[in-house]
Amino acid sequence: MEEITLNGAPRSVETSTSISVLVEGLSMPERRLAVELNGVVVRKADWPEIVLKTDDRVEIVHFVGGG
Repeated sequence: MEEITLNGAPRSVETSTSISVLVEGLSMPERRLAVELNGVVVRKADWPEIVLKTDDRVEIVHFVGGG
């Protein structure tokens, strides 16, 4: 298990969990998300390749339309 921080809260994830797997597990619509890993925005194309490790800080922002 890896211990990460997700949107300011501690969370355990399986070893070798990628950002894609994390997002899928949260059941959030990928097309309206932005992911930041340790203070750096991650391109969606890179999500499958980036494996989370202990002490990573992940922020996920869901964009909502409207005016």
